[in-house]
Amino acid sequence: MGRRWVFLIGLVGAVWLLGSGHGGQQPPVTAAQRCFCQVSGYLDDCTCDVETIDRFNNYRLFPRLQKLLESDYFRYYKVNLKRPCPFWNDISQCGRRDCAVRPCQSDEVPDGIKSASYKYSEVANNLIEECEQAERLGAVDESLSEETQKAVLQWTKHDDSSDNFCEADDIQSPDAEYVDLLLNPERYTGYKGPDAWKIWNVIYEENCFKPQTIKRPLSPLASGQGKSEGLCVEKRAFYRLISGLHASINVHLSARYLLQETWLEKKWGHNITEFQQRFDGILTEGEGPRRLKNLYFLYLIELRALSKVVPFFERPDFQLFTGNKVHDAEKKMLLLEILHEIKSFPLHFDENSFFAGDKKEANKLKEDFRLHFRNISRIMDCVGCFKCRLWGKLQIQGLGTALKILFSEKLIANMPESGPSYEFHLTRQEIVSLFNAFGRISTSVKELENFRNLLQNIH
Repeated sequence: MGRRWVFLIGLVGAVWLLGSGHGGQQPPVTAAQRCFCQVSGYLDDCTCDVETIDRFNNYRLFPRLQKLLESDYFRYYKVNLKRPCPFWNDISQCGRRDCAVRPCQSDEVPDGIKSASYKYSEVANNLIEECEQAERLGAVDESLSEETQKAVLQWTKHDDSSDNFCEADDIQSPDAEYVDLLLNPERYTGYKGPDAWKIWNVIYEENCFKPQTIKRPLSPLASGQGKSEGLCVEKRAFYRLISGLHASINVHLSARYLLQETWLEKKWGHNITEFQQRFDGILTEGEGPRRLKNLYFLYLIELRALSKVVPFFERPDFQLFTGNKVHDAEKKMLLLEILHEIKSFPLHFDENSFFAGDKKEANKLKEDFRLHFRNISRIMDCVGCFKCRLWGKLQIQGLGTALKILFSEKLIANMPESGPSYEFHLTRQEIVSLFNAFGRISTSVKELENFRNLLQNIH
């Protein structure tokens, strides 16, 4: 008798709820809810929540970071877009105008950057110039000071060491050119279809740790790519980094989409349909929101790396060397303000859980991690759209630099307060890519707020 009364009371309550307020119907699910369902609260493998990241990034960090990235030191990036694809020969080049990259003319790049393209300061630049002069003579220059020779040998050894997660361009190559990132922004170029899918398919199938049972279709827009159950925390993190980068790039393309083109001008803006196609919970069978959460995970990883590398940039002999001393000093001050803001973030990712098990197994896993990522950096030379290749290479190098920092904590802690740092250093290329890559992720988080507002206004 008691169970029957409980059942009847529950039934009456359910009927009352269904009939109240909506004429017997559930409230419609909005487009924003479909895209952003589950994109809230705590992130897997983290103690941080999405809302905290949104507030910190959008209102405290994003405006100052954009100002820094517009400065001369960070806007000019040297890249070789002519390197051949090392994996297949049937690469088809994108013929669209928006796929093209306009390199800088020689007089457009500040002299300080051109003369110090490899290292980050005037002192380091002088050492490298001496080294290059000796190399051109074809023998060791006995006039080099002992300290200079030691620095050159240490830097060369370090650049070829196993600490690097990316196979970087040879910026001394005649094919390497400076590109003004502000004049070649990342946006939708029309590069899509099988050629574009092939790049992501190779990255996911051959380079992402995953259970053998998972099958991923050729098109990255299809479902079934986000399952990472059964992986250890390191392999799960690797997959989520790549998925997060993929998601971030798709956010950029959707936010800077060619909406209208006339013979007078092009109109770029937010394409809500494109965004929904990539992230709507229904259209992606639940994968879209997971991809967005992986974007936040990537944000935390790069944020943590920047907080760890603060001592490197605080050293008095480091400068953002462009040749303009007043400008360089101002930008270093802004850089340090941003880094200390990042360091104050209350819920940083705890990287101590990485490779914390058996030492032999941990070292093997770390090496696998590094080799997988280096392979992905080589795949960027197979991208048929040059603008996509430019931003792909930059963001992969930036993420690789972030990983290098996270795995170099002891080396950073042991750096001398002044003078050359033999054990840990960053080239100018690494610095520019590190901050621009994080700037792209920061922009994605900001754009998610814009898309959320646009989608809510649809209904």
